Amino acid sequence: MRDQLSEANAHSLPYSVWPAQALRQLETDAADSYGIALYELMQRAGQAVYEKIRQLWPDAQHWLILCGHGNNGGDGYVVARLAQAAGYQVTLLACEGSSDLPEEAESARNSWLEAGGEIHAADAPWPEKVDVIVDALLGTGLNRPPSAPYAALIEKANAHAAPVLAIDMPSGLVAANGTAPGAVIEAAHTLSVIALKPGQLTGKARDYIGQLHFHALGLENWLAVQSAPMARFDAGYLRHWLPPRRPTSHKGDHGRLLVVGGDDGTAGAIRMAAEAALRTGSGLVRVLTHPHNIAPILAARPELMVDALSDQSLAQGVEWADVIAIGPGLGQRDWGQKALKSVEKSEKPMLWDADALNLLAFSAQKRQNRIITPHPGEAARLLGIKTSEIESDRLHAAETLAKRYGGVVVLKGAGTIIASEAGQMAFADVGNAGMASGGMGDVLSGIIASLLGQKLALFEAACAGCVVHGAAADAVARQRGTRGMLATDLFERLWQFVNPEMIS
Repeated sequence: MRDQLSEANAHSLPYSVWPAQALRQLETDAADSYGIALYELMQRAGQAVYEKIRQLWPDAQHWLILCGHGNNGGDGYVVARLAQAAGYQVTLLACEGSSDLPEEAESARNSWLEAGGEIHAADAPWPEKVDVIVDALLGTGLNRPPSAPYAALIEKANAHAAPVLAIDMPSGLVAANGTAPGAVIEAAHTLSVIALKPGQLTGKARDYIGQLHFHALGLENWLAVQSAPMARFDAGYLRHWLPPRRPTSHKGDHGRLLVVGGDDGTAGAIRMAAEAALRTGSGLVRVLTHPHNIAPILAARPELMVDALSDQSLAQGVEWADVIAIGPGLGQRDWGQKALKSVEKSEKPMLWDADALNLLAFSAQKRQNRIITPHPGEAARLLGIKTSEIESDRLHAAETLAKRYGGVVVLKGAGTIIASEAGQMAFADVGNAGMASGGMGDVLSGIIASLLGQKLALFEAACAGCVVHGAAADAVARQRGTRGMLATDLFERLWQFVNPEMIS
């Protein structure tokens, strides 16, 4: 039976995210607001982990608990005491440090010993049979590669057949940004307590987190009125952005979108962006492209209005449009450069992607009416650094791009980050490995531009577009798997997510 605390606090992931450096203060303020000690929160965390393990692995009899020399280890001591009291066999290995344990962790350790528990050294032999491993080694404070004996325990846990539940963070994964500077626990499940952390949602998170769970430890009411500096969005949030349409609405109400790109031989990129916009709900979509592309685009999607890109058609298109998207298949020849110089004069909302970003890297300028959607390689060119530097701290890269180029930045990748110059930051908690294929970025550009035309603000359009895009890909993956997923496969599922009243 789950106790009252568990029943009141077990729920889906929140939409709020807190930076790693703010977690200790958040925990202290929450405890103060309820008039409880931090040790009480530690006991609640241990209780939540204990109950989650019983739920996930009801037949597990022998629990191996790995404790570090900090408060994460303190959580592990609580789990061990609860499991042993319930009749489970528990083996606890601890990494002792040269300094004293934090006060709460010391209390948890003493309670474990007083209950008859034993503490084995980190290098002690492991039991012959283990059913589940609890990772309570390093938690959220790590910012460097794990040292001995932590690294050896991590590698041994990863090589073991028993599943691992990580408390708060898989040890070795950096809570601040999701980087993995050394050995990292490969968890089957991770239970985040009190708040979600950026490192659970971006960077290398998906390689190590397993299934992410959350427990507020009884602090829901207090947390609900706090202003979190970052957000996590998934398909469940789409209703906030995309209400049902009025029965009397017409195509003019849903945005006139101009899509510019598709140099000779790249009809596919501009066609995918334009069709994605139609399928996301744009009322009218006009494509300006290379003359050779007109016939194949119209043959594939006659609902599009397609014309050859020229000075005259571009001027007319910019005047006609509510929103402009430029970049898919644009190329970097004079043809594309000239079009970009004309478009950048407009004050209308716009989206730049692909070759528009490569050209922007050569001639940086800041705008407030623009969304840019770089992948890590494009982001590196925009900042004049290496791609590895982008991936080493995706949050910092997104913030820097927003400050340098203005408007809104969508830094694509596993755990896409959306950031604005105004300081807004969000994570799109959707998507899968099947999206690592050609054309996905073009489809995303069309989706976001379409939502801009449907009167969403820049940041909201970028967030909603990323969620729609990733959620549609997840729906395809559930049906067909991730290998062999095509960008155009998303078209058959977009309707479900741009009409969120249809989501069951």
